[in-house]
Amino acid sequence: MPTLSRLSTLLLACLLLAMPALLIAAGADGERAHRQGNYTIHYNAIPSTALSADVARQYDIVRSAGRGLLNIAVLRDDGDGDDGTATAVTAAIQAWSHSLVGQRNAITLREIREQDAIYYIGQFRIRGEEHLRFELQVRPDGARQSIPVRFENHFIGR
Repeated sequence: MPTLSRLSTLLLACLLLAMPALLIAAGADGERAHRQGNYTIHYNAIPSTALSADVARQYDIVRSAGRGLLNIAVLRDDGDGDDGTATAVTAAIQAWSHSLVGQRNAITLREIREQDAIYYIGQFRIRGEEHLRFELQVRPDGARQSIPVRFENHFIGR
């Protein structure tokens, strides 16, 4: 799988802190990525309380049992697909969460750049124990069309 030469602090924190939940939510392999053409979209949705207070403060993220964090990174494969060479790229991304009762909420994303990493984060509401469906429309800069991504997460309320 293509990776950046250096992961950003927030992306690494999200992945490490959410790993047990990701393994359950994403199946045995824990993969939270969608590949289409020469682009790979990495995504993650976690409770904001999974972040340390320092990381949340650094990125101006509200830590609350009622808030989740969506994190998205878009990579373009620059090699033959087997050498692990990928470049972070900017993208126009629209994101929504859907509750099981049909409520659709837009998620506002903001771009974060750190060295060679580019990622997008946004917060969403969690109401108690809730199963949410997420819908993304990702159009990497230079791509002809958007890439649809859909996934689900179960959040355990407090």
